[in-house]
Amino acid sequence: MPTTVRQPAVAGRFYPANAQHLRAEIETYTAAPASVSPQTETKINALGCVVPHAGYVYSGHVAGAVYRRIELPQRFVILCPNHTGMGEPLAIVSEGQWLTPLGEVPIDAGLAEKLKARLSLLSEDQAAHRYEHALEVQLPFLQVLAPGFQFVPITVGTSIFEALSALGAVIGSVAAEAGEPVLVIASSDMNHYESDSITRVKDRRAIDQLLAVDPRGLYDVVHQGDISMCGYGPAVVMLTAARKLGATSAELVRYATSGDISGDRDMVVGYAGVAVY
Repeated sequence: MPTTVRQPAVAGRFYPANAQHLRAEIETYTAAPASVSPQTETKINALGCVVPHAGYVYSGHVAGAVYRRIELPQRFVILCPNHTGMGEPLAIVSEGQWLTPLGEVPIDAGLAEKLKARLSLLSEDQAAHRYEHALEVQLPFLQVLAPGFQFVPITVGTSIFEALSALGAVIGSVAAEAGEPVLVIASSDMNHYESDSITRVKDRRAIDQLLAVDPRGLYDVVHQGDISMCGYGPAVVMLTAARKLGATSAELVRYATSGDISGDRDMVVGYAGVAVY
């Protein structure tokens, strides 16, 4: 039976379709600032992280800052929201490859099968992933910085806290038994389409809960504070998994809004890069 290859959905739109241009852009976003010596900078042994997923021109510098600071392993569980509304509430793909302009990336079939076996809420479903950009845009960063890696893709299309918590607990348990590091990545942008000043206030409330490594606190503040953080579900899952793996701390690596790039402060999207350890 031929291996299933998931084709790129947003190459040429969210990031360059040309491999050489894509690699060069990622190297720019992941380069250390002039004020930082790569020899003296300490890497974070993270258990989880939050990274944005907008077009690279807007949020690539935030995602790149996170990936540069983290000691990247060779195995990842990548969680993203379901922007398309297609497919199952919790959708996993447990075999095959994902293609980007930089080549094919294999799915970690062993890890995926263990997750499915432990949680019946996880459904094998390619439809939820076919046109979803939020996970795809993470892969080129990892291809440049952690070549040879494998990953498990999961879209999170439910807002039920108990389901998010259950998934996080299972990911934490399976990762703990893996025998080698597994980084849990939550792909999320922050508040959407309000003024820069309002967005920064709302985002700070959510970021405070991320820094407290408090999944329930994040869930509650997003719902009660009308914060349109598209990937709060993945972030709740990630925080739950990271806590199960022993995480007690977090660091805001970088924060920005789209207004920092476009100059439009009237209607922006927020981007936070957070490492949890």
